[in-house]
Amino acid sequence: MVAGETLYSIALRYEKDYVELAELNQLDSRFTIRPGQRLRLRGSAPPRSITTSPRTAPRSVVSRPPPASREPARAPIAKKPSPVRPSAAEVRPHSPASSSLSWGWPAKGQLIGKFGTSGVTGKGLDIAGRQGDSVLAAASGVVVYAGSGLVGYGRLLIIRHDENYISAYAHNDSFLVKEGDSVKLGQAIAEMGASGADREKLHFEIRERGKPVDPLRFLPARE
Repeated sequence: MVAGETLYSIALRYEKDYVELAELNQLDSRFTIRPGQRLRLRGSAPPRSITTSPRTAPRSVVSRPPPASREPARAPIAKKPSPVRPSAAEVRPHSPASSSLSWGWPAKGQLIGKFGTSGVTGKGLDIAGRQGDSVLAAASGVVVYAGSGLVGYGRLLIIRHDENYISAYAHNDSFLVKEGDSVKLGQAIAEMGASGADREKLHFEIRERGKPVDPLRFLPARE
């Protein structure tokens, strides 16, 4: 890694879950990384911590021969085995789109790029505007990156919302918040610009456990 990067910007670049990336590299609870540190991007990481009930060990059963009888022995009736359910540690439910978060549009301009197309645009939405227009936090959270270290994103802000979700705001002209700041839904966090882009616009992404997802699943319908 280079100076100015955070675990979140690296996770966004490589489309990784920042929690699993931290576990894979045995980082502390603050996800502290240092310039020059080598991070593993692949490998076996321990599962997310899930509290499960301990299983009760089965009692030992001693088989005794049946009493002697003059009648021919009958074959035992095979019982249908009970279905085996996966343990809680083996289940990783897909986090619901609504979760416990409230979402709002990060800018008021016209939608000019949709999720699923090619390039960086296809990882989120492009919203047109003019230099200096307000960029708003799409949900409450904490600013975990404010810099320009990712090629194709210009001046980029990343907000962590919970263990599952982060959002990214690219091509800003200037920042109104800094790393570590808590922000509220709808708060102005930056001014729109054209950094790293061919025109003034906001590129907006939502990442769910590291993977880009369609923001239109989360944002309210526009009038």
